[in-house]
Amino acid sequence: MTATTPAPTRPAGTSASTRLMWAILGLVLLADALDMIDSTVTNIAAPTISADLHGGEGLIKWLGSSYMLAMGVLLVVGGRLGDKFGQRRMFLIGMGGFTLASAVAGFSPDPALLIVARVVQGAFGALMIPQGMAIMTKTFSRDMLGKAFAFFGPLLGIASVGGPILAGFIIDADLFGLSWRPVFLINLILGAIGLTLAFRLLPRDDGDRTVVVDGRGSALLGLTMFGLLFGLVEGSTNGWTATPIASLAVGLAAFAAFARRQTTASDPLLKPSLLRNRGFGSGLVVGLVVFASTSGLIYVLSLFIQEGLHASPRTASLALLPLTLGIIVAAGTCMALIKKLGRTLIFAGIAVVLAGGGWLLALVVHSGTGLGLWTLAAPVFVTGLGMGACYGTIFDIALGDIDPDEAGSASGSLSAIQQLASGIGSAAVTSVFFTTAGAGLGHAMTISLIVVLALGAACLPAVALMPRRAPEETGH
Repeated sequence: MTATTPAPTRPAGTSASTRLMWAILGLVLLADALDMIDSTVTNIAAPTISADLHGGEGLIKWLGSSYMLAMGVLLVVGGRLGDKFGQRRMFLIGMGGFTLASAVAGFSPDPALLIVARVVQGAFGALMIPQGMAIMTKTFSRDMLGKAFAFFGPLLGIASVGGPILAGFIIDADLFGLSWRPVFLINLILGAIGLTLAFRLLPRDDGDRTVVVDGRGSALLGLTMFGLLFGLVEGSTNGWTATPIASLAVGLAAFAAFARRQTTASDPLLKPSLLRNRGFGSGLVVGLVVFASTSGLIYVLSLFIQEGLHASPRTASLALLPLTLGIIVAAGTCMALIKKLGRTLIFAGIAVVLAGGGWLLALVVHSGTGLGLWTLAAPVFVTGLGMGACYGTIFDIALGDIDPDEAGSASGSLSAIQQLASGIGSAAVTSVFFTTAGAGLGHAMTISLIVVLALGAACLPAVALMPRRAPEETGH
């Protein structure tokens, strides 16, 4: 079925068109849910996977970071490729590649192949995810777009809850004696459904071959992130020898070259005018710090609950449920408040994260690994409320001073920063956790919380430089 096959009469055509738009929305939401689930399942599954494959600390650090690294580096490129070669074609390639990479991840016999599969998952996900919004923008009526946007927040919130819970229950169920592997293999079923629907539903388009894709800039960004993350993970795992130090140096040099490229390329990934915009630049900094620190906190909290408090994967997933519920509640509430309060919501969100994190810190300092899981529920929920207030507002506010013709580039850049920050944060805070674990997991969690709280407090001055309000069209 295509968008050009309505029945001849107006009522039937209107009905068919409406049904088609709802079906496409369902497909796009499925793709986004796949991404959200796969970016969160390793929060719970990492210790079990590492123990089964004898991957050690390095595998735990890379499981989430590798996926988000590839996704963040290629997300903007994926959008450009859709413009150039057609959104339908790129969506199908992305969904197909993501599904095959999930199979490789599920059947991986060793850590190296699993990490490669996670990178490939992220890369194909970056081809798939940008196409959905572009397709809807082209084919949906204005009224239907408004309805579609209303579905994204709740569904992605459910997916973020469902990913860890699904992982916990699957691992504890040990389906067919496969332990953690069905966490990835379930994507074969979901991916097959997605591909079937995409072939039938998505309108055909040839793209615009004049669109320029900055491959050199993308390669430099990828080298930057890989150099920094590899150096960080290798140094914190095996000691600060010449190899991790050289890797960090390469990453920094590649970043300098990437920054230079953005000022000289005819069609850069990040427009220089955006970087000269103080409000947008401040939003990038705040987003980078907030997403990095909170993603790292979620990851080490899961490790602490499983390794320090000796909870099963299923119990750990349920123990993290208050955090995700807090995120959903606050994000939904802030949608109604963002027009009135603007960047004040970001101040409030960070303050609540600091309060919840401080509460957790006090409990860990007092009880260490003797904490009860029910004791964690309230501070974890409060921390989630703060995260939700930030997640729902930072990027909307950052777009407040952006010219309309730059909104697309700015939104793509912010989405990429979110993914990259999540990868950096999970690797960095996990590295702190394992580096300090020699003195006990209670001590490791204490130091990790102090680092997260310090980062949150440090980015508060940058919030004051952000625009006061979101642009009218983003306050949906």
